[in-house]
Amino acid sequence: MIRNVLNKLGILRVAFVVSVGFPLIFASNASAQLPAPAAPAPAGEAVAERVIVTGSNIPTAEETGPNPVDTYRPQDIEKLGIRNATDLTTFLPQEAGGTVNQNIANGGDGTVQINLRGILPKETLVLIDGKRFATSGLNGGYDIQLIPFAIVDHLEILKDGASAIYGADAVAGVVNYFLVHKYRGLEIGGNYGNTNLGASNEMGEWEAWLKAGTGDDKTDIVVIADFYQRLNGLFSRDRDISSNGNFLDFGGFDARSGNEPGRVGSRRLIPSLFFGSGSPTPHSAPNAATSPFYIRPGDLAPYPDGNYQFFNFAAFTPALPPADRQTFYGSFTRDLCDKYLVVFADFKYTRSFFDASLAAVPFTPDPFHISGNGDLGANFSPAGFSVPIQNPFNPSRSGTRLWILTESLSQ
Repeated sequence: MIRNVLNKLGILRVAFVVSVGFPLIFASNASAQLPAPAAPAPAGEAVAERVIVTGSNIPTAEETGPNPVDTYRPQDIEKLGIRNATDLTTFLPQEAGGTVNQNIANGGDGTVQINLRGILPKETLVLIDGKRFATSGLNGGYDIQLIPFAIVDHLEILKDGASAIYGADAVAGVVNYFLVHKYRGLEIGGNYGNTNLGASNEMGEWEAWLKAGTGDDKTDIVVIADFYQRLNGLFSRDRDISSNGNFLDFGGFDARSGNEPGRVGSRRLIPSLFFGSGSPTPHSAPNAATSPFYIRPGDLAPYPDGNYQFFNFAAFTPALPPADRQTFYGSFTRDLCDKYLVVFADFKYTRSFFDASLAAVPFTPDPFHISGNGDLGANFSPAGFSVPIQNPFNPSRSGTRLWILTESLSQ
């Protein structure tokens, strides 16, 4: 094939010389009227010609590509002490800014999302075997904790923006998970960790997996099961530094809330009822100002006085919420027609739970009165809800406003 091409080029070259030669013969009589040719270059002086290279067939290493790529294999991840997706997001040098992971207790949804360069998780494209998959609900990123390391063959991170190749969702970069499709033998593994600080509550974390594979020179079958659980969780109240929202002792500020249970205006239940299980006598006084069961918190004790003056939300919020996950994965590959036709099938099922909680939320505004309706007027209770006089738990002899907090608001 190469010889034929060269022959064709040689024919064209001869034809070109012949076609140019005839005009030179006919114009020989008028050569005296043409300008003198340019002087030849002095002997020994090199003349540089511009060369444009549009491609190269010179073989290079497999790791060398047009874009910088970092590759992590399970052995590399294990040496770095990374045991789960949350650890991976805290280790990657390309990870910057706010990281969405399972350690976000107040407002998190249990997902772990890579956020390259701190732009936004939705600006980092995550692929599985070079294919896209569904994003998570929070922040529009991809939940990578649904891809346990037991089913990963290697991980590639494209450190530069790749929007020109993959689209606008790859502005920050691309993370590509390559799953295991070829394995021989049986592997059973696991790990366990515990906080072990001797506090009132400890949190254990364990993961176990089973990996099996078989096949021949044309067929590969792989099945993997992975189980992960974060036991009990760790709550803010379990550590002294986070057990109270009042951080004055640590050089901070008092972040506790003034919306206490049983608050009526600026008054609160007396401590014996506030910290106990009792309740005021129904309809015992015309209002909270004249009731013996309500006092002003500042009149009882100087500030600070524990959690009587303000609501300590830290007593209810988790620092590391409990979580568990089960993953089942299978892969089948069959080469047909000497690898000109390949039949493959992948199966992956993940069931994940995340038990997050929020501090109690006050009823604001009054859900039992519509603004402008009734004889109570507009915005009767803008910071709580009103209790009718018929309510047997109303300590007043008339409808009044109460600041009531729900016990908890959990996911």
